[in-house]
Amino acid sequence: MVLEESHAIGTTFLRAQLLPEPPRKEVSNLLRRYVEVPLEFYEAGNDRKMLREVRNKTERLQNQLWAHGAAMGEKDPRAVTTGLFLQSLNEMIDLNAKRITAQENHVPEITLVLLYFVAIMATGLIGYGCGLSGVRKFFVTIILSILISAVIMVIIDLNRPSMGLIRVNQQRMLDLRDSLSKY
Repeated sequence: MVLEESHAIGTTFLRAQLLPEPPRKEVSNLLRRYVEVPLEFYEAGNDRKMLREVRNKTERLQNQLWAHGAAMGEKDPRAVTTGLFLQSLNEMIDLNAKRITAQENHVPEITLVLLYFVAIMATGLIGYGCGLSGVRKFFVTIILSILISAVIMVIIDLNRPSMGLIRVNQQRMLDLRDSLSKY
């Protein structure tokens, strides 16, 4: 999604360069500010207050960009450049909504409860099996416990892409920000 969104913002910026002046400059500046939004969104992590602020900022920028596009469309409804700009702007807005939805979608809690239950049952059965045989298999018990714990930790970590050990690389968005600032 980072790649798709960075491409959509970049395409919108390039298409904005086809717009007439003075809207071209203002739209370009808005897009330069807009490219910061996904980075701020990612940095917000699970901080609800910060996420709300970023969403409000996103909506303001999207509304401003759309207002410019709509105004240009009203001036000349047959302009191909305005149509292309609005098309890429719409895709950019859609990808923003997908990113927000993806962050809000989590592994259902019942799934995590089931994972914990399975882990407890598996380690309990290992202990029961060792008790029945009268021989404690220390190495096997430790390895299996570590593997079960690792699987649960990876699932929980993947469930929170902006926190934890496994993080989504934002390099494409950073590269886009740098290239737009030079343009």
